Order: sequence, then C-alpha cells, then structure tokens
Amino acid sequence: MKENLAFESLLIHAGKTTDSLTGAVNRPIYQTSTFKQKALGEHLGYEYSRTKNPTREGVESLITALEGAKFGFAFASGMAALATTLSLFKSGDEIIILSNVYGGTFRLIDKVFSNFNIIYRIFEEKDISKLEDFISNKTKAILYETPANPLLNVVSIEQISSIAKKKGILSIVDNTFMSPYLQNPLKFGADIVVHSATKYLGGHSDLVAGLVVCNDELLGERLGFLQNSIGAVLAPNDSFLLIRGIKTLALRMQRHSENTLFLAEFLSKHEAVSKVYYPGLKSDENYTLHNKQAKSGGGMLSFVLKKNYDYKTFFKSTNIITLAESLGGVESLLCHPASMTHASIPREIRLKMGIEDELIRLSVGIEDKEDLKADLNEAIQRAKL
Repeated sequence: MKENLAFESLLIHAGKTTDSLTGAVNRPIYQTSTFKQKALGEHLGYEYSRTKNPTREGVESLITALEGAKFGFAFASGMAALATTLSLFKSGDEIIILSNVYGGTFRLIDKVFSNFNIIYRIFEEKDISKLEDFISNKTKAILYETPANPLLNVVSIEQISSIAKKKGILSIVDNTFMSPYLQNPLKFGADIVVHSATKYLGGHSDLVAGLVVCNDELLGERLGFLQNSIGAVLAPNDSFLLIRGIKTLALRMQRHSENTLFLAEFLSKHEAVSKVYYPGLKSDENYTLHNKQAKSGGGMLSFVLKKNYDYKTFFKSTNIITLAESLGGVESLLCHPASMTHASIPREIRLKMGIEDELIRLSVGIEDKEDLKADLNEAIQRAKL
C-alpha cells in the first residue's frame, strides 16, 4: 500500500519508522550496543548495533523507499558513506571523477585512497559524449555530482549511466544538493546514490550523517558487508533525528527552491554581480537538462562579485545570513569555496574549474525571502570599494 502513496506521504509513512512493539508513532531511540539472545543462534533479528540497530534500520528503510531502491545504508557522515562506497574497489582500479566535485570528495580520493593504489582521473570536458573514450581498461567507476558543488554544473544522469553500463563499470551519483524529493538518480540508471544526510535530509544543522542506496543485489550485499566491517555507522540518536528531519523534507525543499529562485533572479540583475550559477534560472545554460531530471533548481546558488567589490568585506557584513560550513539547513549559510569547501583542491586546479576567489556559495534557507534579499543587498553595498 505504501508504494502507491505520493512522495509527500511516503516521507511520513514509508519504512520502519514507527514501533510495532508499543504502537509509538515515532521510532524509539534504541540506545544499546548489544541485544539479548534466547539461545545460541536464536535472537529477534538484532545481535549487535554496529551490524543492525532498530533505529538505524528505520532511517535505512526510509531512504530506500524514497530513492526507489532495494538496499539502503546509514553512516556516521557523508564522507563515511563515500569512503565505504569507495572501499568496493581494489588496488589498481581507476575511478573517473567529474570536475567540480566537493573538495572533501577530492581530498578523500587524492590523499587517502591513492595510498591504496586506487587511482583517479578528472574528466573536464563539458561534452559527456567524449566520456566513453576517456574510460580506460582500468576504470571501474564514474563518480559525480549533479548539480555539482559549487558551480551547479549539470550533467545527464541517464547519459552517464548508459555509458557506464556499456563499459561494464559503476556510476555513482552524489545526490546531496537535490535530495530524493527533487531528483532520483536510480530512476535514470545510476548504480549507487550517495547523500550527505547532514544537509537537506536532516535539514536542521543538528546532526552529521551519510546515506547510500542501490538496487543491485550483489552491490547491496557488498555494501552491507563493508558497512558492518568498517563500522562507520549512524548512531541511534542521530538516526532518530534524521527520521524526524526527513518528515518535513517536501515542505522545506519547496520553500528552499522558491527562495533560491527569487534571490537568483535578484542577483542576476544586480550591478555588483558578474555571474550567477543556478540551474533553476531559465537563462542558465543548465536549465533545460536539469529540469528533465529534477523537479526544481533546489536551494543552492553561487555568484561572483565584480572586482570593485571586496568579497572579504561582504562575508563580514551580513546580519541574518551566516558565514559557516555546510548547507541545507533551515537557516541561510554563506560559504567561500576557495578557502573553505574546496581549499583542499590545489589553486591551479580550482581556477581551472572556475572556482575563483570572488566566488560565493549561498545555501538559501526558509526565512522570509525579502529579508534575505535586503541582507544580501546591504552586504554587497558595504563591500563596494
């Protein structure tokens, strides 16, 4: 019955998010490390919380339903989720990453997994049709974001998935910026979807979590084995908070998207701004493709201040918009990608990617949009040289 519900209803009712034992409408926090067994090999489905915990099971079953997947796994952070996923590969394997990935993703591959001789190459072409020729006999996966962080580049999930399947390799999509409310990569052929659930899924800047989903049974078995073996699992309390956050995802994403489009249109006409990156703008080069695979432009935008404005002064001049790491919370957050989220990427690579010093990333919250507009405008005026 639940499979026939609208997405907004699935957010509330899908998965094992109630308690069959007591009838509680909220899944209890099972704050335990181990479970009593009746006899050798005889238990109630739970043995040890690293392997399986009822509260974590609740959020795992929920994200499985929301992404239209068969298998779901919850981790202690988005990076833990990605690191466990990358542990599918072995020495000598190659991973192709598309340019404009999150700096932490680049750091993980460049500084950690390279130590295990898992190599990577960056595909920088805008023409995805050239990706097929870029793949080598060592390539085992393509890892990318769409829209990408921080320039909101959009690529065709269906096209990349098709190329990956043709070559017999995996396609892994980071769906953090969109959330399953706005985009479902598995429906377009992706093999694995990763979320930093710290962001929109949690939605309140009060937890750190990561999620992974897939449909393939063998992949599901391998990811389950790695989750248990590595052990970077989501704690019961954070699992409870994540379930609570997900229940309001539709309402929040609608407001995030509405506010962000409003601010993107304002900034695109502002005399101090040289460029706005937002796939929800009809003038954006990514608009047509993005709207074929997502419901709206989402809650993230980036923009570039002109040279006669001091971006450092701008960051110090907002009143309600907060300068902070992360994104996707109910509050609006400003970020300087060059020195914050993408600082781990060498400067020459950053500049080649288009991440200049004047680039500003804005996670638009659910405050009043006129208040946000006024705050941005005042900060920009103060930054004028």
